[in-house]
Amino acid sequence: VNGKGFIARDLTFENTAGPAKHQAVALRCDSDLSVFYRCAFEGYQDTLYAHSLRQFYRECRVTGTVDFVFGNAAAVFQGCLLLARLPLPAQKNSVTAQGRLDANMTTGFAFQFCNVSAHDELLAAAAGSAGNDTGNGTAAFPTQTYLGRPWKQYSRVVFMQSYIGGVVRPEGWLAWDGEFALDTLYYGEYMNTGPGAGVGARVRWPGFHVMTSPAEAGNFTVAQFIEGNMWLPPTGVKYTAGLTS
Repeated sequence: VNGKGFIARDLTFENTAGPAKHQAVALRCDSDLSVFYRCAFEGYQDTLYAHSLRQFYRECRVTGTVDFVFGNAAAVFQGCLLLARLPLPAQKNSVTAQGRLDANMTTGFAFQFCNVSAHDELLAAAAGSAGNDTGNGTAAFPTQTYLGRPWKQYSRVVFMQSYIGGVVRPEGWLAWDGEFALDTLYYGEYMNTGPGAGVGARVRWPGFHVMTSPAEAGNFTVAQFIEGNMWLPPTGVKYTAGLTS
């Protein structure tokens, strides 16, 4: 999708290549002021390529394995369901791989009122290995799942007011390659709930932030991050402008 102001509603975008084919994008979006409402993005590696410009996702479902929401858009996801699937045996799941290239770019991914959980595939695989459970709710999963990893130097992702399921590892985030981008990335978490939301065992990177200030979290809301009040009302798609509905 390239045209400005693209809107999709009640559609499924699916790539059926499966995990063995590695990168298999279901949708690539370069549309500024684009909206996806009640849509599904189904795939495995690199399902949703939110490539550039301002994008809004509301009540959508995204499934995948490696970097399944990636790109360098300024995108806000509200009320979306993010489901980690079963990848190839040696692979680790990462919900995001955001690609901000320098500190001046206004891009990043913000997830608000979302749900990060395990897909039925992964739950079935976990049930098969339940005998390995150590009691913390994560060891039963045969695949390690993380909220994201830094594809580029200034990768920026925020999860706020969302449900983080037990599928997410206690560390929360995954390195890309050694120390790459750990000082320059911005990964934030704000007032999340769920068994995977605890921040006590999170990574200790300089770029990781447990946000406690509403003002700081507010920078990643629809109104501020993608200037949604300027362009979303005419679309007719409901949205929450700030931190509260």
